[in-house]
Amino acid sequence: MRRRLPKGSLLRSCVLVLLVAAGAACSESDPEARTPGLAARGTAMTTAKPARQDLDNRVSLAGKVTMNPVFGVVAPVAGQIRYRDVEPPESTPTKATRVASIWAKGRSHRIDVPAGAVFAGRLVDDRSNVAAGMPVVSAKRIGYGLVAEIDGAQAYQISDSLATVQAQIKNGPGPFACKVLGTIAALPAGTIPDPPAPEPSTGPSAGPGAPPVVPVGPPPDPRQPVQPSEPTGMRVVCTAPSNVKLINGATATLEVVTARARNALVLPVEAVAGGQGRGKVDVVGPDGNRETRDVVLGLSDGKVVQITSGLTGDETVAVPGPDLPPAKPAQPGGPADPMGGK
Repeated sequence: MRRRLPKGSLLRSCVLVLLVAAGAACSESDPEARTPGLAARGTAMTTAKPARQDLDNRVSLAGKVTMNPVFGVVAPVAGQIRYRDVEPPESTPTKATRVASIWAKGRSHRIDVPAGAVFAGRLVDDRSNVAAGMPVVSAKRIGYGLVAEIDGAQAYQISDSLATVQAQIKNGPGPFACKVLGTIAALPAGTIPDPPAPEPSTGPSAGPGAPPVVPVGPPPDPRQPVQPSEPTGMRVVCTAPSNVKLINGATATLEVVTARARNALVLPVEAVAGGQGRGKVDVVGPDGNRETRDVVLGLSDGKVVQITSGLTGDETVAVPGPDLPPAKPAQPGGPADPMGGK
């Protein structure tokens, strides 16, 4: 037999159920209160401490063995360039060849094509004003060289301060030291001026109205004339030691060391947010509180990054590093919209 509840008890039970449900709904919808600067409850915290080590900044490039590679020679100082007429060599030069000079403040600064290479073209007009470090002459290495093409991002990472280059031929010799030739900058097409035309004779002519007599010049040079260089992209060109056997077209890897730091203060790259010399890290205090701190970055080998300023080395740092806020897009009609569009 079922027992009936009094009407009042039934009403009180219904109200109690509604209150419990409402309380549960409110507790589910309200966000969990968190203490500012602390990780959420139950978060697995990974930390790291700065360490000290020697650090090399290395860039790995894909290259190949190339016959007679072209490279650029730069102006040593800013000034006016004055080219010299360069005769085609009879054999591979064994010493440097002077091809131009830069005149600056009344002084002449030589521009030489190194031994083992020949002049391949002028890259600017004669008597042009040029900047220091600007490619002004193209040269062609006689023999084998190793060439690695690079892109714009790598160019600023490598720059012209190449410390050392190590090369490894795939399934061949290496690693070995590779001597860098010229600059990494892209080169325009080289030009080689034609020799001046012989002047007509000023002696007596054969008769009235006859054309002037042109003297017979020296016999034509049997040596093959130098062909002007073609334009190139940005590249690293280097030469192997004479005892290393090279095969044209063989693939190679060039490892460029652009800078070195000794006893550098470093952190794992995962602990640092930012780049291009500036970054942020989260320093964790004894109570677990996080403090985001600005740091100055130095070299990196892809695993660790140098901290040149902002830390003493005694801190504990959270891994991963802080999340940087995403960049806000420009709003139509705002300061970034000069047209005032809507």
